[in-house]
Amino acid sequence: MADNSQKMSYQAGEAKGQAQEKANTMMDKAGNAAQSAKDSMNQAGEQVKAKAQGAADSVKNATGMNK
Repeated sequence: MADNSQKMSYQAGEAKGQAQEKANTMMDKAGNAAQSAKDSMNQAGEQVKAKAQGAADSVKNATGMNK
């Protein structure tokens, strides 16, 4: 009976270890996705900023305020 109990305990430990590994993998993937989204948003923000600056410069040139 003790042999069967040890086997069940071992299997429970194995299952726990596998679950922890899967959880860690999922957390890593979620962190990577969040970082990727952050990078994309930063890049989009820089593009908007550059376009706004270009538009402001065009207005200044058109109105002669850039001289």
